[in-house]
Amino acid sequence: MSAGPDERLDGAVLVTGGARGIGRAAALGCARGGASVAVLDLDGELAGQVAEQAIGRGAPASVGFACDVRDERSVAEAVDAAADRLGPVRGVVSNAGVDRGGLVHELGLDAWRDVIDTNLTGAFLVCRRALRHMLEHGRGGSIVCVSSPWAVVSAPGGVTPYSSSKGGLSSFVRSVALDYAGHGIRVNAVLPGPMDTALMWANVPEDEVPAMRELIGGQVALGRLGEPDEAAAAITWLLSERSSYVTGSQLVVDGGVLAKASIAV
Repeated sequence: MSAGPDERLDGAVLVTGGARGIGRAAALGCARGGASVAVLDLDGELAGQVAEQAIGRGAPASVGFACDVRDERSVAEAVDAAADRLGPVRGVVSNAGVDRGGLVHELGLDAWRDVIDTNLTGAFLVCRRALRHMLEHGRGGSIVCVSSPWAVVSAPGGVTPYSSSKGGLSSFVRSVALDYAGHGIRVNAVLPGPMDTALMWANVPEDEVPAMRELIGGQVALGRLGEPDEAAAAITWLLSERSSYVTGSQLVVDGGVLAKASIAV
């Protein structure tokens, strides 16, 4: 799915967690929209490969950097280097995320911190650095944070760390949107439902994935899992001027998950 004819993007767009899944789809979608793209990921080699693919999809320029969003220095160096190479930062896709499942009474502190540090603090560090660049060049911008339906509802089975991080992220988006609206900087969240990505199956044994894919897809109103390109289409729309009056929003792309009651009458 490519960007629509009016969903043109300009300047540089940073995508964290950009080497795989939704992040990769968003990076390539931005490239098709005409943006220069910086792909940031823990896997710097794979980020570089996606950056090369972005050039083939229409990006005027693209670079890949190794970046650990949990680390303040790593974020600062990657964002600053991207701005030096690509020009003013006009867009951010804060997508890097992990999932460490477990019931609270059994959950190790390291696992809890890893999820919160990556999914929530990582978004803060990336957005903070990017906002400084946006304010410096004074041309506004658009930030999209990838949250989750688990920010709104939850489920049994040990999703507390992930749900907590995404709930915090959605609140972060609302607050930051209000703080920077006067500077022409829009901040929104996309809430993808079950997507067929590696993160979706992070806590599922490999031999159980096919059965779980069928089971979960059957519970979605549209009867299937989503594809990364479908989430990326929402992201590129929020980055583009077609969404110029949208800020502080939570755009749900979940196949009807949040619309469906858990109790059937």
